Amino acid sequence: MTFNQRVSVRIPKSFILAVIIPFLVLTGCGKKETRKSSKIIGVTLLTRAHLFYKDLEEGLLSAAARNNYELIITAAEFDLGRQSGQIEDFVARRVDAIIVCPADSRGVGPAIAKANQAKIPVFTADIASQEGEVVCHVASDNIAGGRQAGEYLARTLKGKGNIAIIDQPTLTSVLDRVQGFKDAVALYPDMRIVADVNGEGVRDKAMQVASDILQAHPELNGIFGINDDSALGALDAVQQFKRSGISIVGYDATPPAVDAILKNTALKADVVQYPRRIGETTIQKIREYFSGVPPQKVVPVEVGIVDRDSLSRTQTR
Repeated sequence: MTFNQRVSVRIPKSFILAVIIPFLVLTGCGKKETRKSSKIIGVTLLTRAHLFYKDLEEGLLSAAARNNYELIITAAEFDLGRQSGQIEDFVARRVDAIIVCPADSRGVGPAIAKANQAKIPVFTADIASQEGEVVCHVASDNIAGGRQAGEYLARTLKGKGNIAIIDQPTLTSVLDRVQGFKDAVALYPDMRIVADVNGEGVRDKAMQVASDILQAHPELNGIFGINDDSALGALDAVQQFKRSGISIVGYDATPPAVDAILKNTALKADVVQYPRRIGETTIQKIREYFSGVPPQKVVPVEVGIVDRDSLSRTQTR
């Protein structure tokens, strides 16, 4: 046979099927695999009832989508037992990481310890855990926020008066807010904290305890609510008792609180947080951890404060 001769070779169909089809199957599987989530992250929120946590969840979801992470999102609805069960379920499912917004900063420790034993990294958002090993905690700078609330109330009351705190001392974020508030108020010798009562972070309970405070302290001048449900509950009590001359400062700047501030009620100002940024930052720190870069243990997210004047200026722009 010379090079000028044509060569005709017949390849059996069975050979083609045996070689090509497995290749196509493998290729198809490879494409499918690239679409699969690279990491699965379990999330247990404090609640889904508050706008703050709805925004935080949006931040988690948007950042997770950019990183091709799958989130399994649950909520404790303030129930420690429920949250502990959610964490234990994540451990059983062998997720790649867990995000916790604790329902109880100390009580959640044993459940986090189970994740530690399973070598699953735990991250906390908004509220810290006082027990268990946590890789990174992302939250508003609550000490700064509490300090801003105290400074605003001091300016409003011209540096003197009797003040009450509607508290929720089971949460580290609240402990920080109250500490910052007390630090600010301590700079004014004529300001006195006459009551510090647990309102459990919900509006109806806050209204009950605020009513008790108003009856026990007829000379009350100011109230600090550790979240907007606490501040709005206090406002309900003030309006029910028709008490004038009381200034309330809240925390979160949710739409109902902003509306009350704009209507020139006793709720005069609110510390504003950025929950969506907290969610996005938490996913960013998880990404750093997965890439082998140890994130810092605590990542503070800035806060601000709004009142009627600043909100009015914003709305007229």
